[in-house]
Amino acid sequence: MSTTQSERLRGLLEPLVSAAGLDLEEIEVSRAGRRRQLVIVVDSEEGLTLDACAELSREISARLDESDVMGDGEYTLEVGSPGADRPLTQLRHYVRATGRLVRFRLHDGGDLVARVLAVDEEGLDTEVPGVKGRKPTARRIALGEIAKARVEIEFNRKDKKEEEA
Repeated sequence: MSTTQSERLRGLLEPLVSAAGLDLEEIEVSRAGRRRQLVIVVDSEEGLTLDACAELSREISARLDESDVMGDGEYTLEVGSPGADRPLTQLRHYVRATGRLVRFRLHDGGDLVARVLAVDEEGLDTEVPGVKGRKPTARRIALGEIAKARVEIEFNRKDKKEEEA
């Protein structure tokens, strides 16, 4: 996708997404045979419902039909959430990951898996799980130390309410 088309799409869609109370995470145009595919990724603090996605998809489709930003060719539109395996790249992503286990790749080459406890403008307060019966340890990670980060999927984590019961 050309930068110009990307900028035009973002300019056209960002107000719609914001009006719906959502964040525009990504816009991707790719080829799918003779057609193009336009993928719009959105998210919010409260998460995303299927109804919100469907309503936004209808609004985006109508707005795209009114404009020439996608040209004359056929395309399919897909509006969805970023998914669990998306990289954490912005402060709001870390805020949404509070309470979750995250795998960090640090600029110094180190890897770290820790639970995000709190986030502020400078960094993250985390808890590194204890190994072999040891207690977890607290660690502060500056945002500038982080090269890459992704949420780790936990299949057997107990909900905090279950732990307190």
